[in-house]
Amino acid sequence: MDGNRTPQGASVQEQIRHLDEALALSRVGGDMDLLREVVELFLDDYPSALEKLRSAVSAHDPSGVEHQAHSLKGSVSTFGAQEAFEAALVLEKQGRSGDLTGVEESLRNLENVFEALLPELAALQNK
Repeated sequence: MDGNRTPQGASVQEQIRHLDEALALSRVGGDMDLLREVVELFLDDYPSALEKLRSAVSAHDPSGVEHQAHSLKGSVSTFGAQEAFEAALVLEKQGRSGDLTGVEESLRNLENVFEALLPELAALQNK
């Protein structure tokens, strides 16, 4: 994808970390084992949460979009995953406002951000 390349030729993914490991570690009191457990719980639960969000988007259910996006936003905030947090926040606000114009695009953005975040979470879990 040329849109993911910088002028220097390095991919954006190589330059930007999608989570803040130091922040994530600080949120669990510096306990790496606990952080691994939190990551494992997220990796186990997020597919179901994302599917519920997809269903709410498909059903044009503003309350469901708001609730599911809020839940995902809270989960990724633990990891200092600002891009994922902001993508979920956009969906949460769309649901809260009741105006789901462009919500499918917002969902695709969240899915893409999660796709970039997951390898970092898996690497963190294996530390």
